[in-house]
Amino acid sequence: MPALKDVVDLVHDWYPPSTAAEWDAVGLTYGDPEQPVRKVLFAVDPAPAVADEAAEWKADLLVVHHPLFLKPVHGFPATTPKGRTLATLAASGCALLTAHTNADQAVGGVSESLAHALGLTDLEPIVPAVGEAVDKLTVYVPQDAAAPVRASMAEAGAGRIGDYDFASFTSAPGEGRFRPLDGANPLIGTVGAIETVSEVRVEVVLARSLRGPVVRAMLAAHPYEEPAYDVVELADPGVVTTGTGRCGALPPMTLAEFAERVAATLPTTSHGVRVAGDPDRLVRRVAVCGGAGDFLLDQVAGLPVDVYLTSDLRHHPAAEFVEKGGPALVDVAHWAAEWTWLPVVEQRLRDAFGDAVETRVSALVTDPWTMRL
Repeated sequence: MPALKDVVDLVHDWYPPSTAAEWDAVGLTYGDPEQPVRKVLFAVDPAPAVADEAAEWKADLLVVHHPLFLKPVHGFPATTPKGRTLATLAASGCALLTAHTNADQAVGGVSESLAHALGLTDLEPIVPAVGEAVDKLTVYVPQDAAAPVRASMAEAGAGRIGDYDFASFTSAPGEGRFRPLDGANPLIGTVGAIETVSEVRVEVVLARSLRGPVVRAMLAAHPYEEPAYDVVELADPGVVTTGTGRCGALPPMTLAEFAERVAATLPTTSHGVRVAGDPDRLVRRVAVCGGAGDFLLDQVAGLPVDVYLTSDLRHHPAAEFVEKGGPALVDVAHWAAEWTWLPVVEQRLRDAFGDAVETRVSALVTDPWTMRL
């Protein structure tokens, strides 16, 4: 069976903590990384009732979307709800792992899970994520010295592409020409005489933030006093699958029919499904954002979509949005929209560990609204 650190590493591979908002608090909140994990419970909120469920089921790990301690605390006595949650988990030996805004944007994350649950296809982010700036380094090196130069650059971080590292390209040998001048101490050639050397061209890509370390590593490994090399800043390819929210296509239906689909798809809550727009409006393309999404209203207003589904829409921003005559609005319970991610991450964990880990998605409704008249 896996150790807690194995599960944490896997979840962090899917939803890198480095992609979380600066104000967020994600990652392992509680637990011994070496402890074995047999049972994993998934929930949106680390509420006291969810902690009780984890303890009763004898879960070894509770994976949640919302952080237990989003703001700094000086203590967590069990007389407070958050303290009671942690005390319950600690007493039962259950660890706590949070994937919040790092899970919002990711492939297989919250907004994408919501879009898939509603049947949207041809997905793309509302706001594409900004990828890390990338350079390409090209260096010319004698053929017999190419291997150590490639290795040195890779050790410094060059050649990392997705789930691959040590990636590089070496071209067929060509001819390098130079003439050492007075003061030079050439490895090959004689001062004052033109020299011709068989060289290869080595190319690697690297994060722009690693430009300095990679160039220094290349210079240290290169046999020449003055290697010939160049660094080119690469353009953003514009092919981004991660980002905030998702847009996608649906078979044509009315806004009323789409709202019925939403109500039938999401877990039932007292909040229900609220709609702003003409019920007979034709819907072909939809934008969604799991969680509170009114911060995207300006971006959505300029998109070729017929409806925007999100949560926690406030009166004035929603009213002004509708008055502009843009897409219709569908407002759903925050908890219900984000719950659609839980079965997705649960299945990913099952696929990764098979029968070694037992999983369960909490059915407890932790939406704060409990009655609607």
